[in-house]
Amino acid sequence: MRAMAYETYGGTEVLAEIRLPLPKLGPGEVLVRVKCAAVNPVDWKIMAGGLDGLMDVIYPVIPGWDVAGTVERVGIDVPEYAEGDEVMAYARKDYVHGGTFAEFVTVPVRALAHKPASLDWAEAAGLPLAGLTAYQVLTRLGTGKDDTVLIHGAAGGVGSLAVQIARSLGARVIGTASPRNHDRVRELGGEPVAYGDGLADRVRALVPDGPTVVADFVGGVGSVTREVLHNDGRHASIADPSVLGSGGEWMWVRPVGSDLAALGKLADSGQLKVPVAKTFPLAELAAAFELSQGGHTAGKIVVEL
Repeated sequence: MRAMAYETYGGTEVLAEIRLPLPKLGPGEVLVRVKCAAVNPVDWKIMAGGLDGLMDVIYPVIPGWDVAGTVERVGIDVPEYAEGDEVMAYARKDYVHGGTFAEFVTVPVRALAHKPASLDWAEAAGLPLAGLTAYQVLTRLGTGKDDTVLIHGAAGGVGSLAVQIARSLGARVIGTASPRNHDRVRELGGEPVAYGDGLADRVRALVPDGPTVVADFVGGVGSVTREVLHNDGRHASIADPSVLGSGGEWMWVRPVGSDLAALGKLADSGQLKVPVAKTFPLAELAAAFELSQGGHTAGKIVVEL
């Protein structure tokens, strides 16, 4: 099979297109023929060695954790899926090796969900990691109709989905974003506030008693969170472990197929849209990573096979 891979840590210069045999299909796994795979910052951060102290690496590494495609074959004891099923997954394994920027990838059935009919292949590939991150943070914090949620980074890849998910849970949403993205936050159902100096005052002007839930998807905002949080509020961050010292939760997304299926239902009900900024062919994965590294895209970056 064709795949983009690397054999040492580094920048995009270490990526190369190679040929590899099909991966072995173990019990409880499916082999997915990849239609689209989405880029996430974690992909190029891992390639640069950013998670070397956390996850084992087996070279050559095919990067990528987000995928949408069709079931090519099922392994032993997988009654939930059949050949030809359209699926999506956050296909993270317990070590770094066989990712999604390839013609085929194996996925544990626990991470798999059926592709929503309302999403095209690129949109479905862009949903899992970012959508699950937002969903799991908000649901673990018990977000509901009586809450006012402050989302740090509301126009970003995770934050824009979090605004929509929080609204679907019935909450009022305040979202931090640069002024140029305020209209985007409003379109998603949030009330925008500009980040930067004076943010706490701007939040208190909208919510005098403070938000009851704060979800941090950017980092570096812990002091603002503590300053504005309601007395009985809950908060979590995906980027700042210091929240553990102030009663918050530090979270990293889990590959849970049932959670992904719930997001698919939100998409099919019209409550969740996945913006796609740009698509690339497999051979141009380095260019896709470089665009992601720029940090200014308003939507997912997707590789099409």
